Amino acid sequence: MAPTRRIVLDVLKPHDPELPEFADQVARVDGVDAVNVSVIEIDKKVTNVKLTLEGENLEYDPIQDVIQNLGGTIHSIDEVACGDYVVYEPTTSSLVRPAWLR
Repeated sequence: MAPTRRIVLDVLKPHDPELPEFADQVARVDGVDAVNVSVIEIDKKVTNVKLTLEGENLEYDPIQDVIQNLGGTIHSIDEVACGDYVVYEPTTSSLVRPAWLR
């Protein structure tokens, strides 16, 4: 099986722990080399975040366990990248040529 190199998750987490602590705990999972956490929405009791993880061979179950132990819930798996390297897809805006280049 090809190694999983990136996973992007939609996560609902309580306000506590704060984002830096949350990211730090997820980054400590074996195989996770980097973590980005972006706030999507803040409610009275919870924060909805986009969690991007990268590593040489990510395993979903330990990641899910840490998120749940921190009080979070995974809403969806929004992206998975597997193989020898990660394919970076350009955004639509990067494909549009500025007017001055036309």
